[in-house]
Amino acid sequence: MRNRPLRVVLSTVLFTACLSFAMEAGAAPPSVFIEDLTWPEVRDAIGGGATTAIYYAGSTEQNGPHMALGKHNFVARHVAGRIASALGNALVYPVMPFAPAGNAADKSGHMRFAGSVTVTDETFAAVARDVAASARAAGFTDIVLMGDHGGGQKALEVLASVLDAQWRSTGTRVHYIPDVYFATEQRVAAFLQARGLPVGAHAGLPDTSELMAIDPAGQWVRRDRMQAGNAANGVDGDPRQSSAEFGRAFIDIKVEAAVAQIRQRIRSGG
Repeated sequence: MRNRPLRVVLSTVLFTACLSFAMEAGAAPPSVFIEDLTWPEVRDAIGGGATTAIYYAGSTEQNGPHMALGKHNFVARHVAGRIASALGNALVYPVMPFAPAGNAADKSGHMRFAGSVTVTDETFAAVARDVAASARAAGFTDIVLMGDHGGGQKALEVLASVLDAQWRSTGTRVHYIPDVYFATEQRVAAFLQARGLPVGAHAGLPDTSELMAIDPAGQWVRRDRMQAGNAANGVDGDPRQSSAEFGRAFIDIKVEAAVAQIRQRIRSGG
């Protein structure tokens, strides 16, 4: 067998050296989602500066006859990934797929509709608490709690305050980020009102547009089943003028609001 040319040998040595250096220097992990990574990749990412953990709760609930019940979960994962990428030092824990959504015993709230799942505020907070404790054990020093669903927001706020008070002396801070939900809701409403479009509180134009923006194949949105809200269909608003273009704008608002507040909270230590 003939010897390889010297330039090939040198190129191979140089590539190997560069790869080794990148690994030793704590190169970025292949994903911002913890569930996609191995434990050494998570450890090395934290050691390389990814010290912010994002916990983003979704919900499994009815969203009218035109949207899949996992709307909040799909949006939360997408938005959390974009937030982590924008921050540059964050990893995302798996989305919590359940939230307070009504009473199962008397079928109130979203529990009037088949497929919806509800948990109590206590259960919702307990899961967030245990995930936060796991993030702390892994070495994250800033833990961010957020929710894409209205139910459970107060529980996250209270939990963040309690855990932050308990852990801050050890170097771990816990931050509740309400702007990803409340500030976004206000800005999206202003956006639609300025254009003379309906706002709605659930499964209307904003919700539907956000899901359309991340669902180009139409897997989660039944465009032929959109209808104005009434007491029987679970819709509050009118999704019929929804569009992926609107959805991209709304998601941008959500990401920008969250990133700004996370940076402010970490910078101020509050």
